[in-house]
Amino acid sequence: MVLPIYTYGLPVLRRRADEVTADSPDLQRLADDMIETMRGAHGIGLAAPQVGHSLRLVTVDLSVMDDAPDVPGADPSGALVLLNPEVAPHPAAEREEFEEGCLSIPDVREVVVRPDRLRLRWTGRDFATHELDAEGMLARVIQHEIDHLDGVLFTDRVSALRKRLLTRRLRMIARGETEAEYPIRTVAGDR
Repeated sequence: MVLPIYTYGLPVLRRRADEVTADSPDLQRLADDMIETMRGAHGIGLAAPQVGHSLRLVTVDLSVMDDAPDVPGADPSGALVLLNPEVAPHPAAEREEFEEGCLSIPDVREVVVRPDRLRLRWTGRDFATHELDAEGMLARVIQHEIDHLDGVLFTDRVSALRKRLLTRRLRMIARGETEAEYPIRTVAGDR
């Protein structure tokens, strides 16, 4: 089922998400719904807080990444589910600028500087522990989505000047004055 994506200004996006402690049919259904929602919105990553669930759960669509490695735990369609993901610095990482967007902040894109590589550890859908050195687009998406789990949005990582220039647009979104090509939930209700 496609879920509405929560937009900027809704409190769940600013809370640190809770650890996933046990498997359940509801958790597996949520992961499936998040994959369907992410793909329906043409996203490449989605965190559970973006669909109103304060859980440390992320989905990533590897099928749209040209440089995605063979990732343990990914399903044959390229969907990857990360439970309780943790990142550590990669010794060869360099800082890289890249323009990011976010399904929770429709029609806003800004340059964000992040490490181009990282070490990732997570629990898969099968509750097995996995590790991977990620780089390129996969590393960027993972960092962006883990930020969501910590209540951080990509707009928090832009320069002070760029953030000031975004203020009006962000206030409009926070008031529910926004549209998207996918279902969204705003302070003004569902659209």
